[in-house]
Amino acid sequence: MNRCYARTLSASLVIAMTALTLPSPASARVVGTEEVVRAESAAPGSPVDRDALRTMLERDDVRRQLESLGVDPRVARARVDALSDAEIERIAGQLGQLPAGGSSIIGVLFAVFVILLVTDILGLTKVFPFTRSVR
Repeated sequence: MNRCYARTLSASLVIAMTALTLPSPASARVVGTEEVVRAESAAPGSPVDRDALRTMLERDDVRRQLESLGVDPRVARARVDALSDAEIERIAGQLGQLPAGGSSIIGVLFAVFVILLVTDILGLTKVFPFTRSVR
């Protein structure tokens, strides 16, 4: 009975951890102009952050990345200057929402570690030498 319980528990943990790390499906629909205008006017407006984008373009790592992609930094600055206020706000909002440094890969690695650790403790595998089996 204990072995059946351990297998059921480990299988349910594997399924739960896999389900938590999978990306959610996206949906698409046609958005009308009125809805976009209404959403932009209803959004809490943050001040235009054109200077922050210019400062970001001045950073050495960003400049090197732009050059490696074949973009002249002066052209990028000119394009930032040509953007409208709404476009600047949208870009600044997107930059603020981006994850910092590949958190999804770290999450997957952590999930695999936890699953292997639990199966080691239950005695189903022997991956880590520092665990003791329940059996």
